[in-house]
Amino acid sequence: MTGATAHDVPRPRRRARDSLGRPPLVLLLPAVVAVLLLVSPLVTMVVATDPSSLAAAAGSPAVADALWLSFITSTAATVICLVLGLPLAWMLARVDFPGRRLVRSLVIVPMVLPPVVAGIALRTAFGRSGLLGEPLLATTGFAFPYTTWGVVLAHVFVALPFVVISMEGGLRAAGSGYDAAAATLGASRWLTFRRVTVPLALPGIAAALVLGWARSLGEFGATITFNGNYPGITQTMPTLIYVERQSDTDAVLALSLIMLAVSVGVLVALRDRWLVTA
Repeated sequence: MTGATAHDVPRPRRRARDSLGRPPLVLLLPAVVAVLLLVSPLVTMVVATDPSSLAAAAGSPAVADALWLSFITSTAATVICLVLGLPLAWMLARVDFPGRRLVRSLVIVPMVLPPVVAGIALRTAFGRSGLLGEPLLATTGFAFPYTTWGVVLAHVFVALPFVVISMEGGLRAAGSGYDAAAATLGASRWLTFRRVTVPLALPGIAAALVLGWARSLGEFGATITFNGNYPGITQTMPTLIYVERQSDTDAVLALSLIMLAVSVGVLVALRDRWLVTA
């Protein structure tokens, strides 16, 4: 093989793909339509945005406050999701206990709830007259609704299922063989969790947290239903966009473009984990 160049090296993977033949038109056309359906609204939104409106929106104090509150509440919710979600994901992935499937099903439920229903559920549980909120108010004088902590609670409620399920997938992908090997060496489950399980599953855990953060950042329905829309306290970027759409179309486009830029930034952060498949 002396004198061989990079072009002479066989590429079995490419040949294997080519040997399968051309993609059938009956599959290719719907795939192209699906891409156009998802991409065209985003492209038209970018094209329709007035640069002067974008500059005005970027410099608006209301936008700065809403964006800052979105970042703060989403980050706080992500930290809480890590503290609560990682142990739950580990239980679902590593511990065979009665009712595990039921617990997993219950964890998934908030993912499929309409956002407004999620807000109503939070209100019945943590509202001032809610099952948990009323004794909390009577004992501490604190109530979640219409506060920044209420926004964090709403974000945790909608993001935690995504984080738990994604983390569980990461833990399962890492496998339990090294855990078993650590156990044979006398390591406790807590030591194995800290020194073996988490380091091996760290890329999946990080991806789950970024996904949860992004889900929190875009949360709207549960937040506004549970907390209202008070500037500087509960008004996040999605709720600000909802208010502005009733009066200023150009401003709404500019604000939406800002959120699109943030979303693209999240995808860029995840590209090595999710967007590279070969």
